[in-house]
Amino acid sequence: MRKGKAAVLEGPRRMSIMEYDIPDIGSEDGLLKIDMVGVCGGDPGIYNGTKSRALRPYPIIMGHEIIGTIEKIGQNAAKRHGVTEGDRAIVEFAIGCGNCYPCITGKYNLCEKFLSYGTMISCKEPPHFWGGYAEYLYLAPRSKIHKVSKDLPLEAGVLISAVLSNAIRWLKIGGISIGHTVVIEGPGQQGLAGIIAANEAGASCVIITGRSHHELRFELAREYGAQYCIDVEKENPIEAVKEITKGKMADIVMDTTGNPEGAINALNLVKMNGVIILPGLYGAKTEVPLLLDKIVFNEIKILGVFSHDITSVIPAITLVESRKYAIEKIVTHRFSLEEAEKAVQTMGREIKTENLIKAVIIS
Repeated sequence: MRKGKAAVLEGPRRMSIMEYDIPDIGSEDGLLKIDMVGVCGGDPGIYNGTKSRALRPYPIIMGHEIIGTIEKIGQNAAKRHGVTEGDRAIVEFAIGCGNCYPCITGKYNLCEKFLSYGTMISCKEPPHFWGGYAEYLYLAPRSKIHKVSKDLPLEAGVLISAVLSNAIRWLKIGGISIGHTVVIEGPGQQGLAGIIAANEAGASCVIITGRSHHELRFELAREYGAQYCIDVEKENPIEAVKEITKGKMADIVMDTTGNPEGAINALNLVKMNGVIILPGLYGAKTEVPLLLDKIVFNEIKILGVFSHDITSVIPAITLVESRKYAIEKIVTHRFSLEEAEKAVQTMGREIKTENLIKAVIIS
């Protein structure tokens, strides 16, 4: 039987290259030959064992930002997903059990059984390949598979699901509309994708905050449509936004920093009756002090947002395939599968490197 390699997380901070039997495929499932997988900003937390809503079922194969080529697909699965063998495809993060309340109400990305690639499915038993840090990915019957153009740079395609589709869904939940002023805290991969999503949704002014060493990120932010880049080490972001907006402040503030300071600052950056979007993970046991009276008196809405779904993946595919934005520039560092652990440590800033925004693993 043929075998495929995977970088397996056996426990916190214990990753090894292993081989598993490539599964047989029936009429309802399939097999993807992985071309590239993104290293999510949350992956270091999984690697370190610090980010989980439930006990992690070790061993697992990490990686949920996946693009590859359909190697084998069952007849019924091919019809269901509109793909054939040889097609390039992306795969959504969430699989969903199909039976819990979130699943049956269309919120499969919040499945109560945590059925999602690269996070909460053990690779101990066949079909093993439940994550993107591998040569292959098992396409389960409930997987969400989308065909994409073979002409796309892999670095652009790998950002569709989840990076760009996340930003699209989050801002949509926040109620973004034509003419809005949007402040995005943090010029990382999600912040940069947020600029694109905000512009496409009709925002009239997009402002992003960052630090002095973020020159490359600020350069990309301007290319993607940010009108203002605020260096918080050189100027007060609250005073800067007040001046830019003539005292009105932002309709929407999205904090992508994962730093409690970002959530605290958001209350001072948003206008009365405005919206704060919180996609950043601050730590399972981190308590963030907020001025709740300010939220009450100003009727500020605070919305937690988690991940993408099909309603944001489809427009993300359309946008990336239009080539309107050179989104692939967000990818700055590339690693082989054998270097997967180094890739995660690099994204987690354990290994110092220049101009890091996004790391990917090439299978």
